[in-house]
Amino acid sequence: MAHVGVPRGTARKRRSVALLATGVLTIPVLAGCTSDSEGPAPVAVPQDIAPASRDRVDEGSTLTWAIDAVPATLNAFQADADSATARITGALLPTLFPMDARGEPRLNPNYLESAEVIEQEPKQVVLYKLDQQAVWSDGREIGAPDFVAQWRALSGKDSAFWTARNAGYERIEKIERGKDDLQVRVTFAKPYADWRSLFSPLYPKEVTGSPGTFNDGARTTLKNTAGPFRLRSVSKAKGTVVLDRNPRWWGDEAKLESLVFRAVRTEDRTEALTKGTVDVADIDPSAANSIAQAARYRGGNGQPPAHGPGADTTPASALRSWALAHGSDEEAAETAQAAREKSREAVAVYAAEQKELRGFAVRKSLEPAYTQLALNGESGPLSDDRVRRAIARTLDRQELADTVLKPLGLPAKPPGSHLALAGQPAYKDGSGALGDRDTKEAQALLADAGWTVGGAIRKTEDTKAGSEAEKKAATEKKAAEEKAAEEKATDKKEAEEKDGKAAEKDGKASREEGSYVVGDDKPGERPAGDAEVTAQDKRPGGAAGAYAPAGTAAPAPASVKGRLGKGGKPLSLRFVLPSGPGSQSLRAVGEKIVAMLDSIGISTQVTKVDDESYFKDHIASGAYDLALYSWPATAYPATDGRPIFAKPEPATDGSLLVEQNYTRVGSDHIDQLFDRAVSELDANASRDLLKQADARIWAAAGSIPLYQRPQLVAVDKKLANIGAFGFAAPRYEDIGFTGREAAGSPANRKK
Repeated sequence: MAHVGVPRGTARKRRSVALLATGVLTIPVLAGCTSDSEGPAPVAVPQDIAPASRDRVDEGSTLTWAIDAVPATLNAFQADADSATARITGALLPTLFPMDARGEPRLNPNYLESAEVIEQEPKQVVLYKLDQQAVWSDGREIGAPDFVAQWRALSGKDSAFWTARNAGYERIEKIERGKDDLQVRVTFAKPYADWRSLFSPLYPKEVTGSPGTFNDGARTTLKNTAGPFRLRSVSKAKGTVVLDRNPRWWGDEAKLESLVFRAVRTEDRTEALTKGTVDVADIDPSAANSIAQAARYRGGNGQPPAHGPGADTTPASALRSWALAHGSDEEAAETAQAAREKSREAVAVYAAEQKELRGFAVRKSLEPAYTQLALNGESGPLSDDRVRRAIARTLDRQELADTVLKPLGLPAKPPGSHLALAGQPAYKDGSGALGDRDTKEAQALLADAGWTVGGAIRKTEDTKAGSEAEKKAATEKKAAEEKAAEEKATDKKEAEEKDGKAAEKDGKASREEGSYVVGDDKPGERPAGDAEVTAQDKRPGGAAGAYAPAGTAAPAPASVKGRLGKGGKPLSLRFVLPSGPGSQSLRAVGEKIVAMLDSIGISTQVTKVDDESYFKDHIASGAYDLALYSWPATAYPATDGRPIFAKPEPATDGSLLVEQNYTRVGSDHIDQLFDRAVSELDANASRDLLKQADARIWAAAGSIPLYQRPQLVAVDKKLANIGAFGFAAPRYEDIGFTGREAAGSPANRKK
């Protein structure tokens, strides 16, 4: 899915604008909140990267890593930056505090000797001491001028800089040189708890020093870098970004000689693996299953293969085919021989593909991101928090998590926080603020909001809607029917008396009149008792086509029976889902949600749309009631969480400024808690404030976390220190091959 930017006016205090809507999409970042005093956080699923010490990793070689597309920009602070931008710049530029395996920021000793708050009063001051060996690829030392240029570009004071990520920079009052350029003293006008999030990635002053170089100079090239690799080329025609070792890198030398990022669509990655055009690729469950099947593939030795072409061949069918191919009927023999040759070729091709896939392993973990059900509270039924809470309490989140994660052998614990994930120190389950699944309570909430069974039926009341003429006609018709019934009863009685059975027949006639069914045009002729009364007769509204007395409610159409409604209008919600090949899991979850809502009488209108338009034309624009998309986690929830859950503000044109809050659900109290948390320099106090904010986000029921996303990565079995990283940032300098040849790699590679 394409990344969609946001209006500059709404992005001034934002760190990220990326979105994850399907298995291959990307959205903004979040992290967690809780008090450390309330018990240990759940353990995160460990990363799966085939770790190896550097002395076991070979020198040289080229690794090819699949990405969704060549990034539109290499400037991570622009609106069209995406996951490929982050992955590539991670190997090229300084990250001062990368995340570790627990989702915490850790000082990077390649760039910093130290960084700490040295003053809190009267103002917060942070002192950075840079590593003395840290230099840009042109030989200039990394220093205070680079910090100053980046602050001025991202402070928001100069609109000539086209920025989309600048939260925190607007709080800086000044940046000064310390004893030398290797000491950077940053003074904040307002306290900033997430100061470690700043200056990562750090760009050279040549990029951030002017609007022209910032806006355009770093989109397709980076002439000056300071990572284990440097940029060699970017080719949109070839779909590649090529990196080489940085000869001026002062840290551990990169094991790889070059690193190639190649654009490969999700649906094409299995083919790319079999052809050897990539060594590493994020994959979907279908591709992971193909690799698992390849490991079980056995063919040859006269035995049919375990799967694929020829797997259904039995000894009897093989003998029959051989007999036809060698029989006396020349025409039949020729046809059989051609079929056998075609089958042999298909088996050979499939076997070769399976052999290549057997050279790959699926590294799996949980991605640092959760998928949520978003409920658009801007208008309609979902503007009522009782309806939103009812939907939330109807969902079986455990069943939804099991649907996605259990088949992959991954833990399926539904997330308990909007602001952190299991394993992060800040994590605390706050879902109790909403309550557990309880369909009876959900129905009670809906009833309290006026949505009831039968509420979708428009009732006709003759005293209000009927004309006086209609009322008179109905009265006259009823009197005529009563008179006719009396005359018929009299005639019967006289006839029975003539037969000498007056007493017995009088009793029977009385019982027959008592069994009158609305709509039966011959009262008294239906036998008494329930034995012969049909289900049609028993159902509410009587028999089909029945005539009822004036003022009786019309029978409900089948489409609204059991449905919730209010004032003659059914409770029906627009559920938008992506239709792309990477979205199978979302659609499976969506189907289960539809069934859960249907069980309590809520109707859904499911619309499947192209991935390209899913976010821009539906999520961002608010053209949905229900939708599924994901938010990644970071170590900075006070900064990154606020724009996602901020209360929308009315714009001058009457529209809403929603920042990244695409559910349009928020409150002043939640905003205030975020504001206090981001200014609180005591980590525990800040987390307690975020925990309170998370509880109110749960109670508002605009966003319902369902499951942590699976992370599946196909990796050449000979590669080490790469795969499903989980929270942690890759150490690019440690990645490499442990064998002299890579499975499926082109022969012209240097190994």
